[in-house]
Amino acid sequence: MTQTARHIAVVGGGTAGWLATLMLQDSAKRAGLDVRLTMIESSKIPTIGVGEGSTAVFRQMLQHLGYDEFEFLRETAATIKYGIRHKDWRRVGVTYDGPIDDPHQVCQTPHGVTSSWLNQYCVAAGKPVQEPHLFTYLLDRAKAPYAEREGRWIPVGPFHHAFHFDQALVAKYLRKKAAGIEMIDAQVEGVKKDPETGDIATLLLDEDRTLDVDFVIDCTGFRRILIGKEMGAEWVSYANDLPVNRAMPFWIDLKAGEELNPYTLAWAREAGWMWSIPTRERYGCGYVYSDAFKTPEEAQAEIETALGHKIEPRNDIKINSGRLDRVWIGNCLAVGLSSSFLEPLEATSIHGTIVQLMVFTQFHLKAKADEMDKHRKAYNDTVARQVDDFRDFINLHYVSEREDTPFWRTVKSEFILPRVRERLKHWQAHMPRRDDFTPFPGHFPHIEEQLYYPVLDGLGLLDRKVARDEMAQMPKVRAHARKTAEDLTKEYKRAASVAPGHRAFLQTLAA
Repeated sequence: MTQTARHIAVVGGGTAGWLATLMLQDSAKRAGLDVRLTMIESSKIPTIGVGEGSTAVFRQMLQHLGYDEFEFLRETAATIKYGIRHKDWRRVGVTYDGPIDDPHQVCQTPHGVTSSWLNQYCVAAGKPVQEPHLFTYLLDRAKAPYAEREGRWIPVGPFHHAFHFDQALVAKYLRKKAAGIEMIDAQVEGVKKDPETGDIATLLLDEDRTLDVDFVIDCTGFRRILIGKEMGAEWVSYANDLPVNRAMPFWIDLKAGEELNPYTLAWAREAGWMWSIPTRERYGCGYVYSDAFKTPEEAQAEIETALGHKIEPRNDIKINSGRLDRVWIGNCLAVGLSSSFLEPLEATSIHGTIVQLMVFTQFHLKAKADEMDKHRKAYNDTVARQVDDFRDFINLHYVSEREDTPFWRTVKSEFILPRVRERLKHWQAHMPRRDDFTPFPGHFPHIEEQLYYPVLDGLGLLDRKVARDEMAQMPKVRAHARKTAEDLTKEYKRAASVAPGHRAFLQTLAA
């Protein structure tokens, strides 16, 4: 983008803003681009610290940028995350886990097989698809992803784990890494546009300051002061696609000596679901619910009854699920909450931000001026598809046997998307396969069959007979899958047995 964007301004700090700044800086350096980066962050707009979960792509990004994971854990009070524990989604009393590791990555795949053969074998054999996963045992036993050997921490497996953290502390950590980036403490109050192109030429800052720019990243969150107010992006609502529309966050203090769960708890409730995310000192929790079935007072009372104690809600937030119709207009690109917002069921927010920046820096950072329209369309189509796929995956979680409350009865009759119903019908004829999913640009991490399987299996949506019939047509694959699953299960149980407890490991790092 040397012809069109020598000066890039990132407007808005927080996790999304600093991720954008640091990833752009790194990509420009690797590409040999002469780019000036300016971060505009106002000290008058505080960063709200809440418990949030990431996906494994966050750890991959830290490694790519050359940051020390143990330093990150120490300075952000982060904890380890292996996946999500889903409680009461299929029906009350049923719990299933969604580990984020993929054993197919470390196994020899039989020649000519394109399906998720380990998953197929587990379903056919009547075993949970999570059984041959390392993270199943680390999650269930609250173990660390490292074991100590000769005074050093050695990974107990080859897979990338994720993190839980306080967003404010992560933003502070990333800010410290911003060497060579100009920082301006200011609020953007308006813009001046190029009269010919309509692009943003100058940012109008408070205290009568101005900043000339070539390209702008809008990380102003729900305010969307540039992409929305100035560039005219419109909101594509998911209000009719996802059944919850309010969130009531609160904290629960950790008890002395209490073990830290290395998973996000998603607990299906009477009118939605409750999350619980451990940071080092407390659990960040919240009730995501529908106000068509609960008032805020009723929602609070329900949670207090379930937990057995009072809570102090920090807020009661209106959820406006959806995405922008275009996240890149002219010379303005929106990232993070500026571009989309979904309920936090599958930790899609930070994951989406990182992958979008990976796509932008890989395929569009060096776009030439006469090709900008093509690049903008390609990027906008990619982001729209990403968020729509997130929506469909979240929607799938609501395909439940539950009919015990008006909320769940309404969800069953009114909120399951036609696209989701079509896929479920398709998967009654054959087991989910990788080729059921369109590859994501760059083959960057996305929602595909490996994440679908634990949810489909946990909700009872996979047909064992179909799996057995498919495996019967591949006797050598079935034998190979059986031995592989048995070997992995044995090895991963052993690995979990040598790892220390989650909390003990984190306390060692902090010492």
